[in-house]
Amino acid sequence: MFLTVVLVLLAGFPVAFTLAGTALLFALGGVIGGGFDLAFIETMPSRLFGIMTNETLIAVPLFVFMGVTLERARIAEDLLTTLSECFGQRPGGLGFAVIIVGMLLAASTGIVGATVVTMGLLSLPTMLKRGYSPALAAGTICASGTLGQIIPPSIILVLLGDVLSSAYQQAQIDQGIFAPKTISVGDLFVGAVIPGLLLVGLYLVYLGILAFLKPESMPPADTEEVHSNKLLTRVMLVLLPPLLLIVAVLGSIIGGFATPTEAAAVGAIGALLLAALKGQVSVSRLREICQNTTRVTCMVFLILIGASMFSLVFRGYEGDDAIREFLSSLPGGTLSALLLVMVVMFLLGFVLDFIEITFVVVPIVGPVLLAMGVDPVWLGIMIAINLQTSFLTPPFGFALFYLRGVAPASLPTSAIYKGVIPFIGIQLFALLLLALWPQLITWLPAVLAAG
Repeated sequence: MFLTVVLVLLAGFPVAFTLAGTALLFALGGVIGGGFDLAFIETMPSRLFGIMTNETLIAVPLFVFMGVTLERARIAEDLLTTLSECFGQRPGGLGFAVIIVGMLLAASTGIVGATVVTMGLLSLPTMLKRGYSPALAAGTICASGTLGQIIPPSIILVLLGDVLSSAYQQAQIDQGIFAPKTISVGDLFVGAVIPGLLLVGLYLVYLGILAFLKPESMPPADTEEVHSNKLLTRVMLVLLPPLLLIVAVLGSIIGGFATPTEAAAVGAIGALLLAALKGQVSVSRLREICQNTTRVTCMVFLILIGASMFSLVFRGYEGDDAIREFLSSLPGGTLSALLLVMVVMFLLGFVLDFIEITFVVVPIVGPVLLAMGVDPVWLGIMIAINLQTSFLTPPFGFALFYLRGVAPASLPTSAIYKGVIPFIGIQLFALLLLALWPQLITWLPAVLAAG
């Protein structure tokens, strides 16, 4: 089934229809051959009703609306212009600005594709014009754009939180625990704070070292340095609104004042207010924002429906039992199983988007790993960073495709591939640190839960 899905996707068919169509074809073949029970298909309506009544998933269209609104309000353009002036006279200054703006956009939108495209359109021509190494410019933009995978409120963390919550409860029930503990999207948001800041810090350290060793690869701006209160005032005016929005959304979740869905509603309204204050709201623009939000939301939920059909048929053939037995029998126990799952997910990230991997792969392997004693919050963050690394890796990384689509023809694809290599190394180093010291993920959620 997996092989068929991959081959059909490579042929160019839509993901949602590929998942559902493959599942139905295999189910039909099983019914004809007498090896599949139609009772599994009969449970599909109840699954769809569960999706429709899932309050956590309401956060998805709300966060998408927030991200699209901020993108249309040209928040990124103002941030990049202002921060570039702050760092302008220093080697690597524009690179630092791109990383910081990418972090703020990630915390404001949570949508990777939009961030990479936006940063590519805004900063790539400027970086090349200032004499930046093409590879370095491309790598910095791709890396900063994928921060939306891990920095809350990330859409992937919303989806992962919902799927892992079900997998965690299933793992405990399989172990005979009939009063299972639960995890929430808020737990993943809190667990992602330190790893997200760690990645941003490692990116900035790398650029700082490069600026010291090879200043010619990232020269400072030619403009005169600005020494006035005007720049400080402009920085505050540009930075304060998105920072207040981030604090309102994440602070309400971390402080326990609101669920992720409620915080997403606050973020959606806050983004609309910011756009209105900037004079970027009109009937036509609001219609465009709503249409884009609906398009992305429909894609997510249609894939979720297709993935639900796929996992039902997969279970009907006892595929989950086969995977459980295989992972449990590996030499090395939990460590080997974890390593194998991470490698498989990394490779699947070349051909599947994070939504498909979250809805198709995680429900199958999640209960097995969690039954082995793996912490669910730690597992969720490791999966998110692993997929983030996969989306950066040549030749199939999604972030590379996004940037290639908006980059000028003068920028060769080889330069994009070359530029992301150091950042892939940083991602792998971060994964190693989180594997050796899982407390970097689990400490903050534990502290807040105890408080």
